[in-house]
Amino acid sequence: MSRFVFFSGFLFLSLFTFSQKLWTGYEHLMTPVRNYVIYQAISEINIDGKPDEISWQKAEWSEYFQDIEGDLKPEPLYKTRVKMLWDNKNLYIFAELEEPHIWTYYSVRDQIVFHENDFEIFIDPTRNTHNYFEFEINAQNTLFDLYMKKPYRNGGEAMITWNMRGFKSAVFVDGTLNNPDDIDKKWTVEIAIPFKSLTDYKEYVMPKDGSHWKINFSRVQWQTDVFYGRYKRKKDSKTNKLLPENNWVWSAQGVVNMHFPERWGLVQFASSPVGESTVSFLLPDEEKFAKYLWFVYYKQQSHRKRTGNYAQTLSELDLYQSTKTEGGKYILYSMNVDGHVFTITLQTERGLKLQINQDGFFEVLK
Repeated sequence: MSRFVFFSGFLFLSLFTFSQKLWTGYEHLMTPVRNYVIYQAISEINIDGKPDEISWQKAEWSEYFQDIEGDLKPEPLYKTRVKMLWDNKNLYIFAELEEPHIWTYYSVRDQIVFHENDFEIFIDPTRNTHNYFEFEINAQNTLFDLYMKKPYRNGGEAMITWNMRGFKSAVFVDGTLNNPDDIDKKWTVEIAIPFKSLTDYKEYVMPKDGSHWKINFSRVQWQTDVFYGRYKRKKDSKTNKLLPENNWVWSAQGVVNMHFPERWGLVQFASSPVGESTVSFLLPDEEKFAKYLWFVYYKQQSHRKRTGNYAQTLSELDLYQSTKTEGGKYILYSMNVDGHVFTITLQTERGLKLQINQDGFFEVLK
C-alpha cells in the first residue's frame, strides 16, 4: 500500500514497509546495542588489578558478555563483565574474566596477544567509525595497542607502531598462571586510559557531562590441549588446522568482526559521583536514525560485491527516497554516486541530517 506524504516541504511517494521486511538479510546488524552510564570516581584509583576502592565497589557491573554473533550462537562457557569510571584525566576500566585454566606466554609489548586468550577494548570517541583505538591485554599484563584511521573493510591498516602514552594496567590472577594441574577461578584487569593520549598526536576528545562514546569489549578464548605441561591451542584432528577461537563481547556485533565500529555499545559520561544518584541513559538523536543510514551503506557494499559497481539509484537497492521508521517517523534519503565513491544522506522530519560515504565515515551535517 502506498500514499503521498509531505516531507520537508516536498511531495514524495512513500511505501509502508514493516521493519522486519526492511531489514531482510541484515537483521543481525540491526539489533540494539548495549549502553552504560559512566560515573565520576570519588576517590583515587590505584591500578593494581583489584577493585578495592570505594568507587569500584559502588560502580555497577555491565551485563555479562555474549557471543559476538549474539543470539545466533550459544551463551559463553565462562562469564565476563566490566565496570567503568572516569575523572578529569582518565577513563578507568575493570574487567573480571572467569577462567578454569589461566594461561599465556606472550610477554613482549605489541606481540599479537589475541593469538592467546585476551581481553580487548575498542574506543571511538567521535562516533564517526574512523580514528579509533584498540587495546589488548593478556593474563600476564602484556599490552598490544594500535590505532586505526578506518576499518579494515574500508582499506584501513593497523598502526601497531602507535603506542599510548601513560596507559596503565595491572592484572590479578585468582589461581596459578600456566599450571594445567589445578583449577583456577578468574583473572581481573584494571586499566587507566588517559584522555589526552587517545589521539594520533593531534587533538583529543575530552568527555563532559552527557558525552557519548562508542566502546566495546571483547574476550578471545581458545580451546586448548596440554603437551608436556604447556598449553597449546587445539587443532582439528583431520585438517591439523587450529580450531576457531570463541569471541565473547559486551555488545553483540552480529558478525564475527570487531571492526564494525557502528556496532559497538554506547557509553554516556555523567558528572555525578558514583553511587550518589542515578542518571538515565539518553540515546542521541543521531544514533536513533543511524541504523537506517547504515542499512543503505550495507546494501551498497553488497551490490558492489555482487555486480562490481555501486548502485546509481536507490531503486536499484530496492529502496525508496522516503520511508517510515520503526518509530513512525519519516526519513528522506538522497544518494550521490561517482564511480567508486558515494555519499548517502539521511534527513529527518525535524531537519537532522546524517551522512555516510563509501569508506563508512559517518557524520552529522550542520
